[in-house]
Amino acid sequence: MVFKGRDLHPERSARDLYGAEIRRHRLRADGMSLARLADVLNFSKAHLSRIETAESAPPEGLSERLDAAFGTDGLFAKLYPLARREEFPDRYRRQMELAGVATLHESYTVTIHGLLQTPAFAEAMLRAGDPFATTDEIADRLAARLRRQERLHGPNPPRYWFITDEVALHRPVGGPAVMREQLGTLLAAGELVHVTLQVLPYTAGEHSEMGGSLTLLTLPNRSEIAYEEGSRSGSLIEDPKAVAKRRALYDLLRAQALSPKESMAMISSALEGFSNELRRTSRPVAEE
Repeated sequence: MVFKGRDLHPERSARDLYGAEIRRHRLRADGMSLARLADVLNFSKAHLSRIETAESAPPEGLSERLDAAFGTDGLFAKLYPLARREEFPDRYRRQMELAGVATLHESYTVTIHGLLQTPAFAEAMLRAGDPFATTDEIADRLAARLRRQERLHGPNPPRYWFITDEVALHRPVGGPAVMREQLGTLLAAGELVHVTLQVLPYTAGEHSEMGGSLTLLTLPNRSEIAYEEGSRSGSLIEDPKAVAKRRALYDLLRAQALSPKESMAMISSALEGFSNELRRTSRPVAEE
């Protein structure tokens, strides 16, 4: 059975062009199925499907295999650098582009924000979010997430204001060792002069963003956009009136959150809790 997949728009993005070329050459080869091509390439069919539909960026080494399989004389090798620059699917790409130029990032998240995640914590979150993804797919997404952190730690960074739900400090993502490292990294980020951290405590009760996350980006021209994200989808909001409403909601969250000093103390307490748990579990059992 020939895999059809979603419509691609080669004129819109390099990732779409890369996927469209895979599909075009595959179908020209007597309507080769995706499964058959995966066998020829010694590559995961599921991962190859996501690359052909432009949902995943191609990994290193695949382009040379495609050129050898199709006899395309370096076509995919030439497309690879362009496709790799587009690390995120279309539905997230504009938000990522705007985040890359924003002068102020303000966010509320129910978990540790991706810009503040350690590699081990990020990998655990990615695997939990898509338990059926291949090892290669997780590796690609992890690399893309970590690359997003470069601006936070680079020269002339923008201002960042993170509000994190208290639940993120206690849910043992990846286990106690991963959480101890993650909370230590969070404390270090809170010491950066361009970063403000607040924790929204349980005692704040119900609030407007219980169903997802909210990000506000201030652009160089001082205009604002908002981005709302649930567990499986996200929405970029650019209408000024709609953005103003999200601004008001975010300001309410900021008022309900602990002060930065109180927040750092709560993070330190949670870190100590995981450290104690590690000490308990690593303590040798006394001989009877």
